Amino acid sequence: MPHRLALFSLLVPDYDQALIFFTSIGFECREDTDLGGGKRWVRIAPPHAETEILLARAIGERQSAAIGEQGGGRVWLFLESRDFEADYERLKAAGVHFEAPVRDEPYGKVVVWNDPWGNRWDLIQFANPDRSGTEA
Repeated sequence: MPHRLALFSLLVPDYDQALIFFTSIGFECREDTDLGGGKRWVRIAPPHAETEILLARAIGERQSAAIGEQGGGRVWLFLESRDFEADYERLKAAGVHFEAPVRDEPYGKVVVWNDPWGNRWDLIQFANPDRSGTEA
C-alpha cells in the first residue's frame, strides 16, 4: 500500500489572518469547517499540491510560544515553483520579507522568505524538476 504525507499542522495565532495571508500568495483554501468551541479544521495548499497544511490556532502559552518557531530557526518549509520569477513577484507583491537576494545553487534557484509569524521558507525551483518524480 503506498503512503503519502497528507498534511501537517502549522501553528498560527488566528485562522482568518492566516487564510488572508496564504490566499494572497496563491494558496487555496480547501476546507474550512467549524468544529465548535472556536476550533476549525482549515486545510490550505498551493494549487495542484498533494500535501496540505492544516492551520492550527495556537491554544495556551506553550503553543503560542511555538508560533514561527516550529522549525527551530531553520528553513523548514519548501515551496516548490515551476515559474520562479512569477512566484517571486507574487510573494513580493504580498509584502513578504526576503532574508537575502535570490541565489542560484547546484540544486536550483532559491530565496529564503518569512511568513508573517516568522517561519522560514524557501521558494525553490529545482535544477532537476524530476527530483520529485514530477514532470517539468
